[in-house]
Amino acid sequence: MTPPLHLVDELPAGELAELAGAEGRHAVTVRRTRVGERLLLGDGRGGLADAEVTEVGRDALTVRILARRRVPAPRPTVTLAQALVKGDRGELAVELATEAGVDAILPWRAARCVARWDDGPRGAKALARWRSTVRAAAKQSRRAWLPEIGEPVGTDELAAQLTAAQPTAAFVLHESADLPIATAVHDLGPDAHNLLLIVGPEGGITDDELATLRAAGARAVRLGPEVLRASTAATVALAAIGVLTDRWTRTVRNDQIPDLVRSSERTV
Repeated sequence: MTPPLHLVDELPAGELAELAGAEGRHAVTVRRTRVGERLLLGDGRGGLADAEVTEVGRDALTVRILARRRVPAPRPTVTLAQALVKGDRGELAVELATEAGVDAILPWRAARCVARWDDGPRGAKALARWRSTVRAAAKQSRRAWLPEIGEPVGTDELAAQLTAAQPTAAFVLHESADLPIATAVHDLGPDAHNLLLIVGPEGGITDDELATLRAAGARAVRLGPEVLRASTAATVALAAIGVLTDRWTRTVRNDQIPDLVRSSERTV
């Protein structure tokens, strides 16, 4: 089994390091980590360290660093503009998207969203839940890159960001679109560097919203003949993009790999 991943602010520079705080408590009290077990430390910015536990305290671990490596950022990067979804399906949407490899997420206040995030404490709490869900999903899937979650945006703000950022392409998932996502991704060519993927709410994207996004440069695409839920559509699209580009075929670059852990080298 792949060693569990623990996220830290910075990778340790020396041979020995302490894993304390929330990550240390989780390792000791929840995972019941023991001396001799292997684990991964990640900074969420592409850096990973293979480590072995040498000492277990009450709520912290001491580990010996075996190797350090860098995982290159995926290319093209994918930012997901995910419409707010009611209940725990919003958290499900960002959890699945994180496991499927999304690089950043923008919560989108679309016109037909059932969920409403206020600008006050309730909205802040909902955003914090998304961020906590993304962090847990990144650890579960052993991701070297932790997706960033921006502040919620309305449709006009989303269109303005799209115009300002000028990504290689922006795709709006829409059931009435004639353009298959496979064709749209194929048209990008090998030099595509960043994509914006837009997923609407349960009630769908309004005609006015679609027109606004198209005017900002987005293209309407479809995944297939079926209509997917707002909480699962992004994951299916990310899987398609992963297969149709080289996002899933890049090789891990290692700064230092002793013979002891060379067998752990793999592609991501």
